[in-house]
Amino acid sequence: MTIGKRVETPPLFEQYHLLGEKLPHISLGEFPTPVQRLERLGTELGVGHLYIKRDDLSAKLYGGNKPRKLEFILGNAIRSGVREVMTFGGAGSNHALATTICAQYVGLKSISMLVPQPNARYVRDNLLLGHYYGAELHSCGAELESVRNLPLVCLATMYQLIHRRLKSGCFPYLIPPGGSSPLGVTGFVNAAFELRKQIANDEMPEPEYIYVACGTLGTAAGLLLGLRVAKLNSRVVSVRVTSEKFVNTRRMIKLINRTNSLIHSLDHSFPIFEFSATDADIRHDYFGKRYALFTKEAMEAVSLMRECEGIKLDGTYTGKALAALIDDAKNESLRGKSVLFWNTLNSRSRPESISNLDYRDLPRCFHRYFQEEVQPLDRDTDR
Repeated sequence: MTIGKRVETPPLFEQYHLLGEKLPHISLGEFPTPVQRLERLGTELGVGHLYIKRDDLSAKLYGGNKPRKLEFILGNAIRSGVREVMTFGGAGSNHALATTICAQYVGLKSISMLVPQPNARYVRDNLLLGHYYGAELHSCGAELESVRNLPLVCLATMYQLIHRRLKSGCFPYLIPPGGSSPLGVTGFVNAAFELRKQIANDEMPEPEYIYVACGTLGTAAGLLLGLRVAKLNSRVVSVRVTSEKFVNTRRMIKLINRTNSLIHSLDHSFPIFEFSATDADIRHDYFGKRYALFTKEAMEAVSLMRECEGIKLDGTYTGKALAALIDDAKNESLRGKSVLFWNTLNSRSRPESISNLDYRDLPRCFHRYFQEEVQPLDRDTDR
């Protein structure tokens, strides 16, 4: 099974050679991902220099923003000598699925601890794909916004950790939601250096704004730090798609600082920076009522991207990020600006063989996603 093939040394390692020796890293993706001009969409929105970073094509089997993080996280897991990894997310978590696929590729078993979420067709697909690629799936806790969620998830996690320890003699390697640990964030510090090379090669002008969906902070935090180190002046516009208790300025700055400290500790030539609240441009108006509940604005953005450029977005993450960009364009705040939309969604086709899978082979707690109707705004959309 091929995940991807890196065609160059990680750009971060080219400048900071000690990191290449000290940071655990494995190759999972096909980098650099393309930069593409969105001519039709740009004309529609009145943004003459509108581009997209095609991280949806980051790996052959499963794209999106997760392979960049997992290259460092799973590299460290392998160095630690573990046989299993455990991670967390919603029932339809793209991160949990990406972790499963990449873990299988490097010979590790994956355990997914999943909390309930609003139903959608992608939830069904991801559950089936997780099962197809060998994930051990567990339902735990209440929905993300529930005040009861954290204690329930902790209890379920502790049970599984003890169970794994008794069964195999060791604990699984824990991967936080979204892969947003300092190691995972390093993947997007590297991505900023990748972008700098593409700008230097005249693939696009230096963007004044970079719009990105923000669910667990890792992608945006890595870009903020990486852009600063790479001496690019682009402003990252982080569009919140999860609860504000997970995505806020304080947590963003803390994650940047922890990542900065980690990388500096491995290579002292990597500078330490001071970040403040003014550096974190987080947009809160596009979240909607609940995590993973589609909004009208997001689905209009999904349709517009599909009609103009034939590129797939989703109602949980990338559609909401594009909705923010569209509103800024309508307000003419992007007129004459160079703008980059960072696509964090996987757009690789699902294996046709999952059509033959029976959802009743999944743990019973997940059957309801196949027996109940999907949310209203997902019912009439194209796949």
